[in-house]
Amino acid sequence: MAQRVTLGEIRSRTYKRRDAWWTVWLVDPLASRLVWVVAPWRSVTPNRLTTLAFLVGLGSAACFWQASYGWLLLGALLFHLSFVLDCMDGKIARLNGTGSVFGAWLDYVFDRLRVAVCAVALFGGQYVSTHNFVYVWLAGIVVFLDMFRYLNALQMGKVKADMKAKLAEARGPIPFVEQTMAGEAPEEDDAVDVYSDFRTRFGLFVRIRNALIRQRIRAHVISGIEFMMFVFIVGPVVNWIIGTTVVTSVVFVAFELLLIYKLWTATKTYNRKMAALVKIPAQVAVARDEVPAV
Repeated sequence: MAQRVTLGEIRSRTYKRRDAWWTVWLVDPLASRLVWVVAPWRSVTPNRLTTLAFLVGLGSAACFWQASYGWLLLGALLFHLSFVLDCMDGKIARLNGTGSVFGAWLDYVFDRLRVAVCAVALFGGQYVSTHNFVYVWLAGIVVFLDMFRYLNALQMGKVKADMKAKLAEARGPIPFVEQTMAGEAPEEDDAVDVYSDFRTRFGLFVRIRNALIRQRIRAHVISGIEFMMFVFIVGPVVNWIIGTTVVTSVVFVAFELLLIYKLWTATKTYNRKMAALVKIPAQVAVARDEVPAV
């Protein structure tokens, strides 16, 4: 058994710099303490925690299928426990250095499967109980929105990284002194920052975002995580599954549209900055040609 680390060290080494508010307030405090308990045991691996989280999620689905309020409460509790375990796998990986590429794939696939199975169980159970076809539509909507969110997030991240890489390549290397000042060069940030125009245009949004970031909370306050938690925990607990799902879906889509608009403005900023970076070397070359030889 490995030496036990302090809870403070677990927080500093495993907490993400920014995370969903549901995770920051309702998951991390419990998950970090559970990690403190199990981290010394090398038999507790990230992949085993991922698998356990998925199995608990299947237990949640089994409860949802029963449709009665008592079973819905138990299903909501198990779904939250499943998510806590799912957060623990990443913390164990970062703490013990036991993460892997396969583990990242397994975590992603099991997360999507858990949502699909729980959606079929929750809304299917309600449909069998009430014969209200609205529940069938809601199951499809929840599965589609979850799929869209995580596929879209991957593609957005790829597009953003590609734009920054191309801007950095067009800018060229920065002086060594500038690279080491304050750990990061302002010139580099400005050159590859594709969201600068968006922040300039929406100052209030930036102030709210900065306030949230100080609490480790992402500005995307209704993300895929909150969407899942409201559908599979809040809705069953308050016994208002249709209303909670509809309201949460509408707000969730609104935030996704905001992200799409933000990406669109980023592409405009990218085009402007790339044009400027390409033009500058050409101007320098012309100026050099115009200098008379001595």
